[in-house]
Amino acid sequence: MSSPRPTDLILHQASHVLEVAFDDGQRFRLPCEYLRVESPSAEVQGHGPGQKVLVAGKRNVNIKAIEPMGNYGVLLRFDDGHDTGIFSWTLLHQLGREYDLRWSAYTAALAQAGTPR
Repeated sequence: MSSPRPTDLILHQASHVLEVAFDDGQRFRLPCEYLRVESPSAEVQGHGPGQKVLVAGKRNVNIKAIEPMGNYGVLLRFDDGHDTGIFSWTLLHQLGREYDLRWSAYTAALAQAGTPR
């Protein structure tokens, strides 16, 4: 089975949402905050298993630019200066499918750390 390919990519800056549609019929509305805290960069994910960093204070973050990376994915440039980590199409599809689970885990980790969004 091949990886889903994007058919549409729309940045809704006013609502801080990136909308991504795929050729498998799935369409996801991914909040910029969610994308920022799930960035595939080493700064967020660490350099190995179990090293993911809890990123807080990104409630109002937005995407200021989207740069295509060949047929592979996109580089999202956030307005807080974060601009590392390429979001592959496969990762964006996964983040869409797993949004509820990942967002719940993120907000629970913030609550446990006593850190506001």
